Amino acid sequence: MSPRRQGLPPLERDGLADDPIDQLAAWWEVAEREVPLPDAMTLATADADGAPNARMVLLKGFGPEGLRFFSNYESAKGAEIEARPRAALVIYWRELDRQVRARGPLHKLTEAQSDEYFASRPHGSQAAASASPQSRPIEREELDRLFAEARERAGDGPTARPGHWGGYALEPEEMEFWQGRDNRMHDRFRYTRDGNGWRIERLAP
Repeated sequence: MSPRRQGLPPLERDGLADDPIDQLAAWWEVAEREVPLPDAMTLATADADGAPNARMVLLKGFGPEGLRFFSNYESAKGAEIEARPRAALVIYWRELDRQVRARGPLHKLTEAQSDEYFASRPHGSQAAASASPQSRPIEREELDRLFAEARERAGDGPTARPGHWGGYALEPEEMEFWQGRDNRMHDRFRYTRDGNGWRIERLAP
């Protein structure tokens, strides 16, 4: 049993928030202090044939509109989201032996929200987002050339957010909070959308 897990009390129904976003906020506060990369998460989408695709992205905030992340709209995941705007997310905090899962529909963030986040990125990351034809076959030399041209156009200043890049929010219809315990007798609670509220159930590990 890890030292982190030793310090965590068992997960009980009466200790959970009534809303899963509030529960995520409580766990996030701990993860920000204890986990080296708390915002890393797996995003799963499906292609035109229904075959799943999964990759790591970064959680860039959450609130009433859902869990937010950013991407190239013309990437493989962008095309899959456009065709099938639903996804699943998994956040795993090894140091805390905790996992959060979410499933639901996706929608694009507003241009203002995407502009605000893009402006906060380092200039090199801005240029890379502008230059990279994400998910398409390319030689390294061509990729480096596109990046160098983007940096040259921007000079020492920021790069304007390209129209093919922006944010999404997953609006959860279902969220699960998992916490490890000894002997694999883990605690699992699932929130399921129920009208304007949430139904909360303990699940067997």
